[in-house]
Amino acid sequence: MSAKSSLPTRRRFLSTSAVGAVTLAAAQLASISSADAQPGKTKRADLPKIKPGTNTSFASLKQIDAGVLNVGYAEAGPADGPVVILLHGWPYDIHCYVDVAPLLASAGYHVIVPYLRGYGTTRFLANETPRNGQPSAIAVDMIAVMDSLKIEKAIVAGCDWGARTANIMAALWPQRCKAMVSVSGYLIGSQDAGKMPLPPKAELEWWYQFYFATERGRAGYEKYRKDFSKLIWQLASPKWTFDDATFDRSAAAFDNPDHVAIVIHNYRWRLGLAEGEPRYDGLEKKLAQFPVITVPTITLEGDANGAPHADPSAYAKRFSGKYAHRLIEGGIGHNLPQEAPNPFVEAVVEVDGY
Repeated sequence: MSAKSSLPTRRRFLSTSAVGAVTLAAAQLASISSADAQPGKTKRADLPKIKPGTNTSFASLKQIDAGVLNVGYAEAGPADGPVVILLHGWPYDIHCYVDVAPLLASAGYHVIVPYLRGYGTTRFLANETPRNGQPSAIAVDMIAVMDSLKIEKAIVAGCDWGARTANIMAALWPQRCKAMVSVSGYLIGSQDAGKMPLPPKAELEWWYQFYFATERGRAGYEKYRKDFSKLIWQLASPKWTFDDATFDRSAAAFDNPDHVAIVIHNYRWRLGLAEGEPRYDGLEKKLAQFPVITVPTITLEGDANGAPHADPSAYAKRFSGKYAHRLIEGGIGHNLPQEAPNPFVEAVVEVDGY
C-alpha cells in the first residue's frame, strides 16, 4: 500500500525565507568535490570529521504538499546523489542533523531532513484532518514526502520517533528503503504491547507518558512545553553539555500550532487511551505482529542514553538482512546524531555499502 494511493496528494512547491546561513565549516565541507565522492564506496576513514555543534543552521527551508500535510524540510547535497532521509524525534527537530547533513552532502548524498507533523513549518492542509500522532500515520507522511519528491528509494535514518518511523517504513515498505540506521534499535510497538505493565523501575522511566495521559499533563505541556522539553533533553542526555542557543534553535519548532495535540495523542494512543484513524488500522495490524525488518541495518546506541531503551540483544533477531550494532562511547546520550555526528554519518555510509 503506497501513500500515493491511500492519501490525496496536492503538489505545491514553495520556497520560504532562509532560516539562517550555513556556517563557514559547512561551506568548506560542501566545497569537497562531489565528483570524488562515491556513495556506497566511500570508506569511513575517508570521511571528513566535524566537531559537534559546528553548524547552527541549514541554508534554507523548502515546503512541499505531501499527503495530508504541507511539509517543511531542509535539503543538502547533489540532486542526483543517493537519497538519505533523516528523521527527528520528540522533543527534538531537524537540528538533530545540522552537522550530519553537510557531512553526508560532502560524501555525495542527497539529504532530506523533514519536520514531522506538529513540528516547525509543517502544517496540515485541512483544518478537519485529525491531529493524529500514531506511529503509522507519521510513517505514511514520510512515504508521501518520497512520492511528492519523486524519490523511489532512500536510505532512512533516525532517532527517537524518527527511528520508529524509519523502522515502520522499512518493515512495511522495504521496496522504498535501500538501508536503515536506527538509534536504539527496533522500536515498533502496538497498543496491546503498551498495555502490558513493566517492572516499577522501568515504569518510572516513562513518567511523562503517564503525565500526558491526564488533562493536567496536556495543560502542563501546553503551558511549559519549552521547560518540559529542556528537562527531557537533560534527562535523556545527562552528559551532553548543550547551551541555551542550541536548545532554543530546536525549541522554536515546538511553536507549531499542532505540536501539543500531536505529542499528546501519540503517547495516549500508545496506552490505548486515544483512538487512531480507521485508515491506518490495516497498517497497525501488521505492525502489531512485530514484523522482521529485511533491509540492511545498522543500529546505534549511546553509552550514556538516559531515555528508556532496550538492550541490543533484545532486538537483534528483528533484523534479517545484513546487520550490525555499534555502541558509541564518550558520554553520548539519546540525541545521538547531534551529540555524535561523525559516527552517525559513518554508519549511514557503511550501511549503504552493505
